[in-house]
Amino acid sequence: MTLVEVDRSGGVTTVTLADEANRNALSTALVGELVAALDEADADPDVRVVVLTNRGRVFCAGADLSERSGGKPSHEGPAPTPRVDPATLFSRFRSSPKVYVGRIAGHCVAGGMGLAAAMDLTVAVDDATFGFTQVRRGVAPAMISVLCLPKMRPTEAPEAMLLGNRMTGADAVRLGLVNRAVPADELDAVVDGFVADLLAGGPGALAATKQLLTRVPTLPVEDAFAWTAELSAELFRTDEAREGMRAFLEKRPPTWAG
Repeated sequence: MTLVEVDRSGGVTTVTLADEANRNALSTALVGELVAALDEADADPDVRVVVLTNRGRVFCAGADLSERSGGKPSHEGPAPTPRVDPATLFSRFRSSPKVYVGRIAGHCVAGGMGLAAAMDLTVAVDDATFGFTQVRRGVAPAMISVLCLPKMRPTEAPEAMLLGNRMTGADAVRLGLVNRAVPADELDAVVDGFVADLLAGGPGALAATKQLLTRVPTLPVEDAFAWTAELSAELFRTDEAREGMRAFLEKRPPTWAG
């Protein structure tokens, strides 16, 4: 059974979590298929944007508790699925040169919050439920805190993570974990708008901008200025920059290489 579906069209790869029966929990099998799909997208020079979404009413319910508690794996194949460390999954998005868009078409709790926060841009249906529910299960939002805390205000993170209450899509936007929360019938239009805008940017420029977003906040100011000046000079020397500037002066859309 395929737990992760992949569709490619026009420079965009859509990866769909399709384990509805298990609420798209992060089982060993699902994580293995997901990482394989993301590896393939990252290695394809024709892929510019990756959209991560779900089938069913749940985007991701977090860890597979049956598996984690020592019970029977949710999925058994002819051969054991190699275990992928969840940290490998969560951390890969930051280092990828591709832009990841989360299309959250269902409830998103526990480890699913980390998966949503790992995206570069995220749009959710406004009736989806979010929540750091780990404390209600006797554990903590450990690894996903690395992704979520930088996006949250210090005064709001304790309430969300310590109380473990559910929240609305609008609350997730207010906390900085989601970019937009929209009615279900507007979800595709907003996601498609994000994708169209991303495809209008140069792939090298987008990859460099992802570096800025993750690295600059970690550097002392003088180091940040020195590194960004060097990066800027490198970018202006690229064929992509020359095409972008030429297209602007000629009043035409740029033609980007893969």
